[in-house]
Amino acid sequence: MALKEIDPAEFVASVQPMLEAQNPSALLKLLESRWTCEQITGLLFADCCDVRKIAAVALALVGSRCSIEHLAAQLKHPDPVVNQMAEHALWAIWLRLGTPEANHQLCRGTRALNRGDYDQAFTHFTNAIEIDPSFAEAYNQRAIARFLQDRYDESLEDCARTVERMPCHFGALAGMGHCHGHSGRVAEAVECYVKALEINPGLTGIKQVVSEFQKKLV
Repeated sequence: MALKEIDPAEFVASVQPMLEAQNPSALLKLLESRWTCEQITGLLFADCCDVRKIAAVALALVGSRCSIEHLAAQLKHPDPVVNQMAEHALWAIWLRLGTPEANHQLCRGTRALNRGDYDQAFTHFTNAIEIDPSFAEAYNQRAIARFLQDRYDESLEDCARTVERMPCHFGALAGMGHCHGHSGRVAEAVECYVKALEINPGLTGIKQVVSEFQKKLV
């Protein structure tokens, strides 16, 4: 049976007070009690940009695998805020797509990464991968840990594993570009950066790097 579409105006009116109050716990409770992820995802195609933005904010809290393809499509929307909200939602979803225990290991790994303990981060990310080998973001975070240890070829391998499991992962594609760039493989770096930009044209920093690298190639 087809899901009932959400009335965009009603949705905005319902969630706006909690957004203005900056109360994510109350917003999460409301979203989970009233609508499905699929219904909220449908709002990404509303004519009003503000509805799309608020839908993306909501999906950052309750979005799942079913939302990814549609959020990725919003990365090409001409409104830069729609792009930013969709990008934020994608990262939020990617970070919680593992099993509960794998997600726990990923969280411990990101905390270790943030405090500069790369070896400990690597261990937690590897644990997450062993628990849930399909968890794309665990490979991506381990790629970051390896990159920060100047282990570029190993980082490249983990980025490739990420993209294999999550083809729209522009972050991993950009990571592949970084690895090639630091290893002196400029043409390969540009190729990976271009693929990342095809998915997410809003990566302005990557655009600048591509321009600089293309000058080197010329």
